Amino acid sequence: MAGVSRRNTRDKTISAGKSPNYDNAANTRTRKSAARGRRGFNRIVTSTFAILLSIGIVLITIGFFMKNYFINPAKETVKPRVVTPLPAPKLMDLPMFQGEHKESLYWGTYRPHVYFGIRARTPQSLLAGLMWLGVKDGRYVMRHVCQDSDELATYGWTHHNGRDYGRQVLVDQKLVLTTSFLKSKEKDSGYGGDWAVRIEAQSEVLNEEMEEIAHLFFYVADEEGTALGLGNGASDDPDDFLLAFGSRNDVGNWELHLESKENFEFHYSGFKTHNIHNLSELVQTNLAIQARTTGRFQLSDTSDHASNILVFQVSAMIPFKADVAFVTKSSGSTSRLKERIRSLTGDSLSSHLEQKQEQFDNKFQRCFDMSDEINPEAVIVAKAALGNLLGGVGYFYGQSKISLPPSSKLVPGDNYISYWPAELYTAVPSRPFFPRGFLWDEGFHQLLIWKWDANISLDIIGHWLDLMNADGWIPREQILGAEALSKVPSEFVLQHPTNGNPPTLFLVLREFVCSIKKDKFSASQINDISTFLRRAFVRLDAWYKWFNTTQSGKEAGTYFWHGRDNVTTRELNPKSLSSGLDDYPRASHPSEDERHVDLRCWMHLAADCMSSISEFLEDSHIGKEYSLTAKLLSNFDLLNQIHLDNTSGAYSDYGIHTEKVRLSWQMVESAGGHPSRELLREVLEKPVLRLVPHIGYVSLFPFMSRLIPADSWILEKQLHLISDTTTLWTKFGLRSLSKTSSVYMQRNTEHDPPYWRGPIWMNMNYMILSALNYYSQVDGPYQDRAKIIYTDLRNNLIQNVVKNYKQTGFLWEQYDQKKGKGKGARLFTGWTSLIVLIMAESYSEC
Repeated sequence: MAGVSRRNTRDKTISAGKSPNYDNAANTRTRKSAARGRRGFNRIVTSTFAILLSIGIVLITIGFFMKNYFINPAKETVKPRVVTPLPAPKLMDLPMFQGEHKESLYWGTYRPHVYFGIRARTPQSLLAGLMWLGVKDGRYVMRHVCQDSDELATYGWTHHNGRDYGRQVLVDQKLVLTTSFLKSKEKDSGYGGDWAVRIEAQSEVLNEEMEEIAHLFFYVADEEGTALGLGNGASDDPDDFLLAFGSRNDVGNWELHLESKENFEFHYSGFKTHNIHNLSELVQTNLAIQARTTGRFQLSDTSDHASNILVFQVSAMIPFKADVAFVTKSSGSTSRLKERIRSLTGDSLSSHLEQKQEQFDNKFQRCFDMSDEINPEAVIVAKAALGNLLGGVGYFYGQSKISLPPSSKLVPGDNYISYWPAELYTAVPSRPFFPRGFLWDEGFHQLLIWKWDANISLDIIGHWLDLMNADGWIPREQILGAEALSKVPSEFVLQHPTNGNPPTLFLVLREFVCSIKKDKFSASQINDISTFLRRAFVRLDAWYKWFNTTQSGKEAGTYFWHGRDNVTTRELNPKSLSSGLDDYPRASHPSEDERHVDLRCWMHLAADCMSSISEFLEDSHIGKEYSLTAKLLSNFDLLNQIHLDNTSGAYSDYGIHTEKVRLSWQMVESAGGHPSRELLREVLEKPVLRLVPHIGYVSLFPFMSRLIPADSWILEKQLHLISDTTTLWTKFGLRSLSKTSSVYMQRNTEHDPPYWRGPIWMNMNYMILSALNYYSQVDGPYQDRAKIIYTDLRNNLIQNVVKNYKQTGFLWEQYDQKKGKGKGARLFTGWTSLIVLIMAESYSEC
């Protein structure tokens, strides 16, 4: 934003013809003329020349802007630079992500926003999913898309390996649904192999038979709009129904079979639409019409030859079990196909699922090596945390909407422009609330995923880095495709190219490099990681430079998060959404004088990681540049000079600030002349440049980054801030903002309750624990103190998360600092799943 402001000032000066050089030239020529008429003529010529030159410079300036904002000289078309991909080879084109690796991940539960959904990693996929009728307020309601308003007692994956197996339990009133997913690859199957789903409906009370009917709806849909064939149910096996069939370019011919030994009633309906995200409404409308005409909740048993969606209703008394098998037919005989169907249903499927669960349990113990102090109840929670994170990995395809700056009005159309069509394979923070990719969340997700499956982690990181534009910017929130867009309020859709997000992917990239140095990978893995880092380097370099130029402060080595609203009249403290910490209090009056200590530490992480990668790749020239930058940003004296409050020992932001700001109810006259009462910001004293006196997570970033020497008195002060109950310590974890802060637990607007102003967040607690663990092992006068605090904090976090999971059936976005109760989004198994690493005491060794 600063750069835009300065450019506009230059444009105004030029267009006004105020260049002193032009005036001096005109005066010189005027003085050389003796005749009065001659002087008048010269003035006209000179003025005309000056005007034309000024216009020329304006046009050159605009041309320069156009060149930098609109590029595509090869096609000679106007293409905004902000939506131009970085001109570098894509990471996902690497051989390591092709062949067997790509095929092994083709099918998956990659639709995290629905309770159960399957798709392939391809833009226009064949989809499958499950719906059922639940009961609310005495009425039937459709369950399909994850949402809190459904009021399920619990749901989520108890196990998921990220590749070919998952088990999920959903409790809706008295109904308990268990969905199991399995993939199988046979030599005669088509691309991506086969898959099976087991659906079990039981009573919540063990061994109790419910005198109720479960209405389940399994569907298959083709995003390409291709018509699907409706099966006739005929089969040599009376328990096997052919539901549907079709053919696709990616997997070839396919069939969908239903197998159940139970008695059930069967209905179906076909639909033709490209708006698959509205499928719930289509099915409900169909059921409502049938209910009015027949008095029963059943599908219409109608489908035409053009239907690209087929929905199958199975109604049966509880308990009930059914298996759905998807098989491809690239080769092989009919008998061989039947054999594969049998292997994916019935007793054979039961055996496969048991084997996969045992393999999951064994791998979990190998990867995380939980000590005996972690009781079995906590281990169950840890497995569910990992399973939900992996089961929440999704595949998305579409175009982000990018906000256009005011200076780009030359671009026709709306206030946004579309990014290029792109795919994203990513974990998501929360299936009901945030079922899409978030850049800064993803770095924390990968701290866990890479330890489970390094290849999946590299695949996800590669997808994210391939989203980088020509400037080195990555949109921080990815809303790709109609299904993802349907879950996002309109005010949050546009992405702003001036705004970044903490570059947390460097957290996991650093772990890859460190683990190679410690011989924790095989030779083939080292080769893959080396190949990945070598190609990724140009993107990481561009990403770092984008931060270093667009988010830099006025002084060398200072940074501030751009995008804060400096004219707001409604926010108590203008949010810094790009920082990831949203309403965490910064300087009261946003300006270019700001210095944000957390961003400085993120930049140190990035520079230090780039230095390590350069060293690993034996690129000494670039490595030296990054090494010098990392050294500058880790300069302890300079850090203290800029950000340290010597009295408290806390690190603080710097900017134009006053503590005397409040929200007060005021009468405001609307545009129509009608007065209304609104809660508005009121500033009671003139703000001044100063350190911002709020103690919280931001105050500990140098500590989290291990920039404080182990023998420094400042480390003692930081340990005191952490362990003091009047500041950050609670028996449930460290609160985000000290109780001494003037905005502690204060609303930011009439409608925005406190978010990062007190509640406990797992990602920051994990980073603080990692630093405590480090200082407890480094010689120094505060080593023992760090160990005691580490042990107590770790125990508090584990006990509280396990307690909440036991009581509610969920991991939560945040936890209340007073009572420890889960808050915010439930089923938040994004960075809250870091509790697994906390239990395993698995921290960075870099």
